[in-house]
Formats: sequence, C-alpha cells, structure tokens
Amino acid sequence: MICQTIKNGIECGFMTKKGCGFNGGSCNAIIDKCEGCGKVIECPTGKYCRVYPDPAGKWRTGKCPTATHLKLEVKETTQKLNPLKASKRANKK
Repeated sequence: MICQTIKNGIECGFMTKKGCGFNGGSCNAIIDKCEGCGKVIECPTGKYCRVYPDPAGKWRTGKCPTATHLKLEVKETTQKLNPLKASKRANKK
C-alpha cells in the first residue's frame, strides 16, 4: 500500500488499512553508514531506506545486505602445490 505516515506517496510493505504496521508506527531514519546508498530516498521529513524500515538493525550484524555503495572484497588464495605430487600427475598423462 501507499505510505500515509512518513514516506507519503511511496509504496510500503508495512502500510495497512489501520496504519503503519512497523514497530512504533513509522519507519526510522537512515544512519551515517547508509549515506551514499542507492536505496536511500529523501522525503520532506528526512532520509529513509526504501527497503528496510529500521536501517540501523541491518548494520548491527556487520554490513547491510542491500548496500549499493559498498564493494565486495574478493580474496584470491593461492594453494600450495606439492612438487612431488605434481610431477607424478604429469607423468601419468
């Protein structure tokens, strides 16, 4: 349904006919770790997350799973190669 409390005119999964169904009756504003994310929307009442009504809760366990401003760190590990076993494998072919 369309939000009638804080994010006026934006689709919200917590909005019901009785009002906002989220704890406290409204969404919470973003925290400083959310700055720069593509999912942040700016409303007249402040900046809010488009996906989560409580952005601070998503950052408690590490990082937000939908953060668009963070880059994934890929660690490449080099496996030790035993030269004796490698030469045996090469001789079998």
